[in-house]
Amino acid sequence: MYNAKSEGRNRFFFYNDSMRAATAQRLSIEHDLRRAIEGEQFELHYQPQINVSTGQVVGIEALIRWNHPTLGLLAPSNFIPVAEEAGLIMAIWEWVLVTALIQHNAWRQQGLPAVTIGVNLSSVQFSDPGLAERVREIARVVGVPLDCLELEVTESMLMVDFDAALKTLTALRAMGVKIAIDDFGTGYSSLSYLRRLPLDKLKLDQSFIRDAGESEGDAAITRAIVAMAQSLHLTVVAEGVETQAQIDFLGSLGCTTMQGFLLSRPLPAPAIAEILRENRAASAQPIADSRDPLWASIIQSKAHSH
Repeated sequence: MYNAKSEGRNRFFFYNDSMRAATAQRLSIEHDLRRAIEGEQFELHYQPQINVSTGQVVGIEALIRWNHPTLGLLAPSNFIPVAEEAGLIMAIWEWVLVTALIQHNAWRQQGLPAVTIGVNLSSVQFSDPGLAERVREIARVVGVPLDCLELEVTESMLMVDFDAALKTLTALRAMGVKIAIDDFGTGYSSLSYLRRLPLDKLKLDQSFIRDAGESEGDAAITRAIVAMAQSLHLTVVAEGVETQAQIDFLGSLGCTTMQGFLLSRPLPAPAIAEILRENRAASAQPIADSRDPLWASIIQSKAHSH
């Protein structure tokens, strides 16, 4: 029944053994998740966002990992959907927010550059009318200014109830929290809501830049998104950058803030501290040529060494 409904309803499916296996796996993950919350099995990795024209780290995205006792280190896609269905996502998300802000505070106390730290919101958190006040309280307890935090939402989350989304984002922005739309271009991409929402950043989905050098259609869409964002005074972050050709293409459009495996994979906190420390030292040195990939020496070497 659930398989039929997930495929659009008004259809039927025959039972097969794979359904039993999928259900058993989901129940096992849910059971293990409850133990993981109590046993502190989660950890955060951090992926820098780089201004490739200067080599400076301008933001960091916090990404949860589950250090499962038997399955090893699991990415969010392996357990977040189950956590949402099981009603566990709020507890996990609050752990992420608290841990990210504590880590940001630690970097700041070490005298490292106070770049913003991004945390993803799921639809469950975003639909909570008490979200803004909860964020304020957590930041107060941790002891960090709210302008160091960036919350990432998706287009589909915004369109479920636009008026409620506008109210929530307005309250967060009034507190100093920065707002980014994640995976931009994969959802509704409505220009009418873009001009009404209090946004700071668009994160361009990697699907558009993957073949931008070869696909004129993808290149045209990327140009349009970057131009639109610039006209609205929004920062554009290109996600999933993996080749020098992509960097060159994006740079030609005036998009210089990027995130992806070519620049740095998500790294543990100590590795990010090293990057920020070297980044701070390098910022005092003049850049002879803006085309010189300063990020390569500052970022890539650290990514490979960890």
